[in-house]
Amino acid sequence: MSQPLRSPLHRVRRAAQALPTLTVFVVALASSLVLTLAGCASTEGVAPPAAKSLPRAALGVSETATAPVAADWWQGFGDTTLSGLVERALAGNPSLKAAQARLARSQAAVDSAHAAQGLQVNGSLDLTRQRYTANGAVPPPLAGSYRSSGTLQAAASWEIDFFGRNRAALDAAVGSQRAAEADAQAARVLLASNVARSYVQLARLVEQREVAQRALAQRDEILSLIRQRVQAGLDTNVELRQGEGALPETRAQLEALDEQITLTRHALAALTAQGPQALDTLTPRLVTVQAVPLPANVPADLLGRRADISAARWRVEAATSDVASARAQFYPNVNLTAFVGLSSIPIDRLFRSGSEQYGVGPAIRLPIFDSGRLRANLRGKSADLDAAVETYNATVIDAVRDVADQISSLQSIARQQAEQGQAQASAESAYDVATQRYKAGLGTYLVVLNAEANVLNQRRAAADLKARALDTQVALIRSLGGGYVANAATDTTHTAAVR
Repeated sequence: MSQPLRSPLHRVRRAAQALPTLTVFVVALASSLVLTLAGCASTEGVAPPAAKSLPRAALGVSETATAPVAADWWQGFGDTTLSGLVERALAGNPSLKAAQARLARSQAAVDSAHAAQGLQVNGSLDLTRQRYTANGAVPPPLAGSYRSSGTLQAAASWEIDFFGRNRAALDAAVGSQRAAEADAQAARVLLASNVARSYVQLARLVEQREVAQRALAQRDEILSLIRQRVQAGLDTNVELRQGEGALPETRAQLEALDEQITLTRHALAALTAQGPQALDTLTPRLVTVQAVPLPANVPADLLGRRADISAARWRVEAATSDVASARAQFYPNVNLTAFVGLSSIPIDRLFRSGSEQYGVGPAIRLPIFDSGRLRANLRGKSADLDAAVETYNATVIDAVRDVADQISSLQSIARQQAEQGQAQASAESAYDVATQRYKAGLGTYLVVLNAEANVLNQRRAAADLKARALDTQVALIRSLGGGYVANAATDTTHTAAVR
């Protein structure tokens, strides 16, 4: 009973062992046919991509490299509350998770493109109950009878990538995956900088509110003094009405500041994936946020620091590979197929001797006439490459301008702070003199209050300038890459490939 089962399987194994020899012959035959047919396809008349990347010398980039921004750059501001908010945002913000999901999708596309280069093996089992026609080519005893047939086999196929179409498709997928990886890092940098800038903005609003609250108290004191002077006949009702109108104006300013504080807290809560009321008690102070040292010019290695530039560069790589893949479609497509298994009619003979079947052979497909579809596809991919290169150029130009703008703003703010510091010192000195004269009976209290108003205005200006300086520092950190570190092994190689 065991011999009928073993014999066909033994022959199947022998057939499978014979396939490699036959495969070599078939591959050699297919290769000669491919070389013969390759001349049938032509890309003549399709212009190559024309866009070129900008030289570094034209961008005004410094020849001197500077120390890269730390990955946890927000720690440099020395504010533990700020650090906690940034880290919470990086851990739970939905937009960051969405970027990670897009990265996972691109990684799956790479795996799919890689799998297309490998051997494909499928198993099949077909069972059929059929009546054969009595008036056809099938002779008796099958003619006019009902029979069951069965086929059990394994089939394998492998595309011989003579012209690199599959390899180019894999390179394009890798380029897109690298771009998605850089995009995810760019989203991380943007999120951290948005949290830091919102935190600085909230600190500025809190200090502005304190100044406005002090101004309200001062104007109330001025109004009381004016009323006394009106009763004494030293002032008129004009001064009284002016003093009374100043109070609601200041209260309106306080209400506007309260609104901005609430909205900024809501924005911070959303960035950190919390409810709107989660940060209702957050009252940061500018004095707790320290300045960080930053470069005074555009660093030479800027292009390797920014995730958006890296992403644009990888999209150029992907588009270049897409052009290569589109060009390869003009050439023959060779598939090598093989099968081995058992087949019989009737089905009860499936495992008997003589039921084995096997075969191997190439399938060659060559585009001859497609009404210009392949040429149009190649022109489209070339245009995509031109667009990717120009997008890269635009990204580089914007990055250099962004860094230069932030550096210029920081330098200007520093000069403004120096001038404002002198103005505030003068205001503080005038206030001290007015206070001393009032205590000595040589001046009026109204002069004291006016001098104090000038001091409050200068303190408000100082808070604004410090907040602007910190905000611009965060913006410059983001412009410098925000701690992004490119893959040194791959980005260095592909930088030179950007045309």
